[in-house]
Amino acid sequence: MSATASFEVPTPHGPRDVTVSYARVGHGEPLVLLHGIGHHRQVWDPVVDILATEREVIAVDLPGFGASPALPDGLAYDLPTTNAVLAALFTALELDRPHVAGNSLGGLLALELGREKLVRSVTALSPAGFWSQAERRYAFSVLRAMRGTARRLPPGLVERLSRTAAGRTALTSTIYARPGRRSPEAVVAETFALAEASGFAATLRAGRTVRFTDDVPHVPVTVGWGSRDMLLVRRQGIRAKRIIPRARLVRLPGCGHCPMNDDPALVARVILDGSR
Repeated sequence: MSATASFEVPTPHGPRDVTVSYARVGHGEPLVLLHGIGHHRQVWDPVVDILATEREVIAVDLPGFGASPALPDGLAYDLPTTNAVLAALFTALELDRPHVAGNSLGGLLALELGREKLVRSVTALSPAGFWSQAERRYAFSVLRAMRGTARRLPPGLVERLSRTAAGRTALTSTIYARPGRRSPEAVVAETFALAEASGFAATLRAGRTVRFTDDVPHVPVTVGWGSRDMLLVRRQGIRAKRIIPRARLVRLPGCGHCPMNDDPALVARVILDGSR
C-alpha cells in the first residue's frame, strides 16, 4: 500500500523536514528496495510479489523522484545527505537494520548503507560508482539523452509508442534487455517519471565525483550484473569484486541494466539468497 513518511533529517544547519513516498507489503524480515536515477519505485513491481512471500518489502521513491517531493532548499543530492535521509526513514518506519537491495544509483546507496552498518545485508544490482571516468561520462551522456527525449515527447506519443513492442523498445531498450516484456502502462509511467524527476539534474551533478573505493566488511554483500547491461558495462562488476572481496558476484544472463523486468524469478532469488 502506498504511503508517505515525513521526518526530520539532521544537517549542519539544523534539522530539516523531508517527506518520502513508499509502498509496503508482505511479511517477514524487512527488505528496503531502492531504484536508480530518473526511475521510481515501480521499477521493482515485477519482483515485489515474489519477495513479499518471505520479506516485508518497502519500496521507496528517493527524494525528488517518483512520488517523493524534492529535498528542501539547501540540501544536496549527494551521498551523505541521501544516507542521512534513508537512516531517518528507517527510524520513522521502525526498521531496525533492514536488508536492502538497490539498482544502479540505488545499488550505490545500498552499499553506502552497508558500509555505515545501517543494514543487515546488501544486494546491489549494477551499482553505480565502479566506473572509469570514460565509462561515467558515457553513462551520464546516455542518461541525459534519455531525460531529454522523455521531456520532449508529447504524452500522447508516449502512450501510442507504449502500445507496441517496437515502441516500448524505442523508449526503454537502454535499460531493459527485454523491453517488450514491460507493460504499456509501466513504460508510460516510467517515461513520465524520468521527465518529471525534480532531483535528476542535481543527482547527476553530485555523481560526477563519485567513486566507490571502500570495502564493506561488516555485512553480507551480493553484487549482480546483467550480461546485457548497456549503461554500466559488466566489467565494472569485476572492479566491484576487487574492492569488496568478500562480496558474492552473480552474473545475470540475458538481463539489462534494470534486470528486475528481464528475469524477475532470477532477480528475486538473488535478492532472497543475499538476505538470508
